[in-house]
Amino acid sequence: MAVQTSDLKRRILFTIFILLVYRFGTFVPIPGIDVEILKKFFSSEKANFFGMINLFSGGALERMSIFALNIMPYITSSIIMQLMTSMYKGLADLKKDGEYGRAKINQYTRYLTIVLAFFQSLGVYYALANTDHSAFISDSPIFLYTTCVSLVGGTVMLMWFGERITTSGIGNGISLIIFVGIVSSLPSSIAQVFDLSRTGVYSWIAVIAFFIGLGLFLMLICFVEKTHKRIKIQYPNASLIKSSGMSDSSFLPLKINVSGVIPPIFASSILMFPTAFVQFTGGEGGALTASLARGGSLYLILFAALILFFSYFYSSIIFNTEEVANNLKKSNCFILGVRPGVNTATYLDKVVSRLTLIGAVYLIFICVLPEILVTKYAIPLTVGGTGVLIMVNVVLDLVNQVQSHLFSSKYGSQNKRRRVKIRG
Repeated sequence: MAVQTSDLKRRILFTIFILLVYRFGTFVPIPGIDVEILKKFFSSEKANFFGMINLFSGGALERMSIFALNIMPYITSSIIMQLMTSMYKGLADLKKDGEYGRAKINQYTRYLTIVLAFFQSLGVYYALANTDHSAFISDSPIFLYTTCVSLVGGTVMLMWFGERITTSGIGNGISLIIFVGIVSSLPSSIAQVFDLSRTGVYSWIAVIAFFIGLGLFLMLICFVEKTHKRIKIQYPNASLIKSSGMSDSSFLPLKINVSGVIPPIFASSILMFPTAFVQFTGGEGGALTASLARGGSLYLILFAALILFFSYFYSSIIFNTEEVANNLKKSNCFILGVRPGVNTATYLDKVVSRLTLIGAVYLIFICVLPEILVTKYAIPLTVGGTGVLIMVNVVLDLVNQVQSHLFSSKYGSQNKRRRVKIRG
């Protein structure tokens, strides 16, 4: 057990070391940046559409560091490949081809990440170069090249960091990198709350109510993310299994929030697109961008509608009811009270649709409420509902992996003692 525990400590220390290197890299700027103009740009309304990337990068985009794009191109690439795998038969067959197929899909994902990172780095360069005063110290093309190389290289390095954490550390490396970026903005938000109370903007009762509400908010997310709908699955030879002393059934667990955090990310990205397009083309925007301002009535309505749409869209992709029904039929298993085949697929489709509706309402509440608090009541919540949702999911996954390591070490030590007793 001591060997297993020391292995867990080594994994934790390795993970902490990689994350510290990542945080250090968020303060290493790319060449040619005028810091003062950059600060003015990010303090203006023109930088609003950079908000999500800046949040996930832990402020690296605001400092224009080598990790300014963070791991977002890889996340986008993974989502695109997941969608393509569901819609394109060649990739679907490749996914079923065992370890080789998964390795090829991961390779395609990395290539797509580099392409996306290159185009995003071009967008960042032209957005900063086409401001009232260019954020670069010179108009020389060399800074275009150095910006693209630095940002693409930083994304590739973070992709490698994430894979190393997943294989040699603890937890999902990509998720932990995003988690650290989001968490890094929490101290400033908490300090702002206390500063506002100190200056008399908020009373101490309001501050206490804020932290109590935040605690209840986190408890709600933990409760929903840990809750599953369990569908009982029956084995064909139940009498034989019962006579052996084993259970004759198991459960198919279905999360309430089937689609995870993807719907709000997609929804916010689409709502930011008009503003981003206007910014890159150098236009004024006018009524369209004004009506889509964060926290406005139209913004909140569209945000909620898009979350609902993408919840159904993404859940239909990641949970194929026909495939699950066919797998159960091939394994000679069936859902209690439901005939195998088409009836099972219809039943699962009905259950998943209801769970998706509940999950979509939950996501709308989690993501829209912070927007209202920030815009209507000026509460300094830089993280937002999407960021809190990601943080909670990453922590829950990390706790589960640590518990799995501890359980395996305990189970392994017990088996070792049993073998010693038998030999003795």
